[in-house]
Amino acid sequence: MYEGVNASDGIGIGVARVAIEPDLSFTPKPVADVAAEKARYEAARARFVEMTNKQIESMQARGLVAEAGIMGAHIEFAEDDGLIEAISGDIDTGVCAEQAVKAAYDMYYDMFSAMEDELFRERAADIADVRTGLLAFLLGQELVDLSSLPENSIVVVSELTPSMTADIDKEHVAAIVTETGGRTSHAAIICRALEIPAVLSVEGVTSIIKSGDMCIVDGGKGKVIVSPTADQLETYREAAKKLAQDKAALEAFRGVPTKTADGIEKLLVANIGNPSDATGAIEHDAEGVGLFRSEFLFMDATELPSEEEQFAAYQKVALLMKDKPVIIRTLDVGGDKEIPYMDLPKEENPFLGYRAIRYCLNNPEEYKVQLRALLRASAFGDVKIMVPLVTCIDEIRRVKELVEECKAELDARGVAYNPDIEVGTMVETPAASLIADDLAAECDFFSIGTNDLIGYTMCADRGQDKVAYLYNPYQPAVLRSLQRIIAEGNKAGIMVGMCGEAAADPLFIPVLIGFGLGEFSVSAPSILRARRIISQWTKEEADALIEKIMKLKTSNEVRAALQAAAK
Repeated sequence: MYEGVNASDGIGIGVARVAIEPDLSFTPKPVADVAAEKARYEAARARFVEMTNKQIESMQARGLVAEAGIMGAHIEFAEDDGLIEAISGDIDTGVCAEQAVKAAYDMYYDMFSAMEDELFRERAADIADVRTGLLAFLLGQELVDLSSLPENSIVVVSELTPSMTADIDKEHVAAIVTETGGRTSHAAIICRALEIPAVLSVEGVTSIIKSGDMCIVDGGKGKVIVSPTADQLETYREAAKKLAQDKAALEAFRGVPTKTADGIEKLLVANIGNPSDATGAIEHDAEGVGLFRSEFLFMDATELPSEEEQFAAYQKVALLMKDKPVIIRTLDVGGDKEIPYMDLPKEENPFLGYRAIRYCLNNPEEYKVQLRALLRASAFGDVKIMVPLVTCIDEIRRVKELVEECKAELDARGVAYNPDIEVGTMVETPAASLIADDLAAECDFFSIGTNDLIGYTMCADRGQDKVAYLYNPYQPAVLRSLQRIIAEGNKAGIMVGMCGEAAADPLFIPVLIGFGLGEFSVSAPSILRARRIISQWTKEEADALIEKIMKLKTSNEVRAALQAAAK
């Protein structure tokens, strides 16, 4: 039995098919005819774009509209002016197309791979996918084809790229196992959309498993069993049957309001990273968007996106969500999110340095471009502005002053916007927690970012294995912080939500009900399951659980108590 990342729930039982990936090795050679070499690169690029467009059409025909947007990002990387210019410039100096493509895409790959935020780090896989496609076409190699496979195939591959999943033969693939990738990778997102069980990051799996091996893949627990016994096969077949029944039962929670067992209404919304994700949120029955990360606009560009470019993206989400709330986080740059054209300084400790709202307030004219775009989008839906990494009252007050300046500028231009647009804080620092009462008096809403709040409170990097035991929401220090933030927000009469991973944790949801959380913002596929868990608890039951766990002294004790109480 081998363990990896539980990327897509479900149980797959079948025969392994180890995918043979293209050999992309080459020996750099000098170029005599620069024009011919550029033409060779352009031909490979055109072929890649044509192939990707066909994959997009195929996914859209299968109803995978949001997932097709992921492949659209591949075309953007292939047609990126900065990359094309860099590659052409290298070829002008006599470098062969293969070497020029590899150098340009390696630079972007390294930049994204170094980021702490997993969502952005996984963009590196998309860049690698484009690089692989271009190099394969230049070298005359065949890409991995998963469009025609025997029934009950367990696909085993070093890295599952979005382009592989775009053409996958869903009816014949029982499960997928890889050596790399995480839960937020685009390949994992597509696997969940296709409802194919997947376990990623199983070290050395392409050497361990041979084509023809019988395998069991438990996507929910992140386990892979090779050559299972008869008893194991029987156990997992029964488990697969129960999972199917459980999934069918979740459909009863589609299209119904999110309420506790005693009728207290909650708002269940989705976290999204780009406009295409909004379609997936709607498909999964989200009641709005609790976190729209605006960084994608800046990270996918070679220069600061214009007001029109930003407005178009925000307007698209507002229109898709109609009158449902859409909370958009303003630019959260710095720390792990390095954007080359912004020339951020190298810092000894970037997570405590010049980032997020600190950068924005130091560049007010740039920031006002985004604020004007957000205001304009508010004329098309219930758009709200969320400010990241706030640590003092001065910051939120200054943002509100800039918003008023932008309103005056739009008035002068005769441009419509919602004059009552809400401005809130992403509460993710110990400082914000400690002054939650004062912040609540200044803000229209709170949204708790538990990922950073846990990290800063516990002084623990979630990417560092040796301190991972500290990084969890069950820590008493984190619980006290959350209880305070929610209580102060509720006392001030403002909406308090949570957009960190803890909002979707089945064990933690009753804790949040007890604390009085009003909005749960989770990944789109978690919507129905979270709604069911919320429906199982009364406020009185949750309060009794809170009274018990707040007396406990360790995270292990808290986790054990929550496991014992789970319904």
